[in-house]
Amino acid sequence: MKATVTWAGNRTFVGQTESGHAIAFGTAHHHAGGEAPKPGPSPMELLLIGTAGCSAWDVIAILEKGRQNVEDCQVRVDADRAESDPKVFTRIHLQFVVRGKGLDPKKVARAVELSADKYCSASVMMAKTAEVTHGFEVVEG
Repeated sequence: MKATVTWAGNRTFVGQTESGHAIAFGTAHHHAGGEAPKPGPSPMELLLIGTAGCSAWDVIAILEKGRQNVEDCQVRVDADRAESDPKVFTRIHLQFVVRGKGLDPKKVARAVELSADKYCSASVMMAKTAEVTHGFEVVEG
């Protein structure tokens, strides 16, 4: 896997993935002087949404294999960072809200557990510095 990050001025960067996707980032917070930065998530915000996306991908795949009729999946992320540098994540909670018709809560729980413990590389990596927890709720679609 390869990627390129190019400085676009101020505190804005553009990341280009090997698969051809691009995203502007790095400017969620203003810096002293100069023009206001362009909008974009911070690198740490990207880590959070990447972790949630990785885990959501697993959960959906597992539920589809289990023949669950999933209509929507949202992951709400709540995290804390260390107060001193390096300001690593110290706590991350991923709350899954899975909506569908006739979903089996036991299968949803199992999908979340499998993602957390076995499949989600991002969650496992983040757990090296943070307490990563998971929860879920099932909403009838």
